[in-house]
Amino acid sequence: MSLTGQLATLLGVALGAVLSMATTMIVEKARWHREQSVRWDERRLSAYAEYAHVVKDLAHRYRRIAVAKGIAVSGAAPLEPTDEVFAEVAEAEVQRSALAETVWLLGDAKTNTAAVRLNHCLWHLEWLARELPTRGQGGWDQAYEDFRQARQHFLELARAGLGVRGARIAESVPWPPPWRGDLSQDTPR
Repeated sequence: MSLTGQLATLLGVALGAVLSMATTMIVEKARWHREQSVRWDERRLSAYAEYAHVVKDLAHRYRRIAVAKGIAVSGAAPLEPTDEVFAEVAEAEVQRSALAETVWLLGDAKTNTAAVRLNHCLWHLEWLARELPTRGQGGWDQAYEDFRQARQHFLELARAGLGVRGARIAESVPWPPPWRGDLSQDTPR
């Protein structure tokens, strides 16, 4: 074989090796990015779910306290506002605050903004349940509806940020359900 032929063969082998190595690097980088995305999505899902759960739990406790004080008329079993109950609520608030930090670290700007609004609605419920003075924001029923809408908005943005398709429920479901009879004073949960 001539020198030119040998050089052409060697150049072809070298070019093939470089292209193969470049392709492998691109594929590995894409795989690494996918793995990172899945890893952070799992953590984001966990943060969103834990935060949403503790917020709902706190709102339920505030509602039960409000029922015990006669501020809210129905929807939950009364919870007497004792020092022990308020200590438990304070512990749950510390947990909510810590979980909110995780949400803010992992969440996108829209979801984080929704979390802040949700916190404000939750704190409004707390103030009403504790009978602390508030200005012109309506009573318990309005505050609870604002909370429900803020929580729903947070969940919708969290789902969108995670790429979760679908909706919470497929169609409107009446409240109260027909088997409960006429409970016109009840509010939806």
